[in-house]
This record gives sequence, structure tokens and C-alpha cells, in this order.
Amino acid sequence: MIENTYILQIETATPVCSVAISKNGETIAKVEADAPNLHASHLTLFMEQVLDKAAVTRNDLAAVAISMGPGSYTGLRIGVSTAKGLCYALDIPLIAVNTLEAMVYGFIPQEHSVDAGRIFVPMIDARRMEVYMAKYDSHLQCIAETAACIINENSFFEEAENNGYILFGSGADKFETLFENSHTVQVEIGFRNSASFFDKLAFRKFQQGMFEDVVYFEPYYLKDFIATTPKKR
Repeated sequence: MIENTYILQIETATPVCSVAISKNGETIAKVEADAPNLHASHLTLFMEQVLDKAAVTRNDLAAVAISMGPGSYTGLRIGVSTAKGLCYALDIPLIAVNTLEAMVYGFIPQEHSVDAGRIFVPMIDARRMEVYMAKYDSHLQCIAETAACIINENSFFEEAENNGYILFGSGADKFETLFENSHTVQVEIGFRNSASFFDKLAFRKFQQGMFEDVVYFEPYYLKDFIATTPKKR
């Protein structure tokens, strides 16, 4: 019987490059940085650093948990490829966690008082006024599934009968001015993703045996990647 379950957690869905180690569903170490284009150059380095911080070896790991998306196409591809390689090498299972759900688990504990009527809206920046988002109640139950949405001043007007919305995440920051006079929409600035947010989700999936097929698993890109080419001068 395994007394302690160590799970390596990887978050690369946004510009934040984050790696954490959890023990029985609680984060015991993390290494992360918030800067563009870090994933390819720093992810494996962060993995080694977090193992050292936790005094854990690769052979102690019971599983690898990956933030599955939605989010950055390049970041997700790098994170999932790295997680798959580690699972292959160590012959351990792969666990996938929805990025937006993990954000809610990371955000709500930071609230000193949670109004039961509030709707929590994690957002990941897409482009222009578009975001990847979902809606959760204060009990962490999803009430609107993940979708790509273009936001305007009327986006939340039709459901204003509740006690209001709290928007957070990289996609929410750009709407601070848009909703500054709103009585029903509150924008929390500066919230950033972390691999530590999905420790409980990953441990629960581990206990339930909810593993991904390492061969066929693909990130949840939500939208197709569109490559652009520079204009000719």
C-alpha cells in the first residue's frame, strides 16, 4: 500500500510556467514564473527544481497531472508533450485537469468572504475582446461550460438577477475599464495561474482512477490553431 501519493503538476496554458509537487492532495513545493516564451526553455528546469525543493525523486512520483486547457496552443503543446514523456519513462498515469476549473479552486480560497449568490468567471485571454471562460457557483459547481466568448458591456446583463459576477484571470484584466461602473460585474486584476491550484482535483482523479490514454491524449485547445505569416513589404 502506498502511504504517500506524490503527483507532479504542470501548468503551461498561459504565459505562466508553473510546476508543483503535491502530497496526498496538498501542494508541498512549487516553482513558477510569469513571462512570455518561458515554457520551452524553463519547464524541464523547473521540474528538477521543484523535485529538489520537495525532496522527492522521479521514482517517487505516482502520476503526472497536466493543465489540459483551454489556453495557449504552444504552451499546452509543450506542457502535454513533456508530461507524456515523463509518464512513458516512469510508467505512471497521466491526469488531465481543466484549466478553468483549476483557476476557480485557486481563486475562491483567496476570498475572505464568499457571497453564496456570486458567480465566478475564470477567463483566459484569447485575442482582442475574446476569452476562454466558464461559470462556477460558490460551491465550485460548473453552471456554464467552457466556451470561447467575445465580451462586451452587455455580456452579463441578461442574468443580472443574481448577486453579481466576479471575473478573474489573464482574460479578465483587459475588462477592468469596460466594467468599472457596473454594479453586477466585479473584475479582479492580477490573478495568475499556478500548478498548485489543481492539487485536490488531481488527487481526486488519482483516487478514482481517472487517467488519460498517454498515446492518444490531446490538449483541449478549444479553437483550431491559426498560423499567420508576416506581410510582404
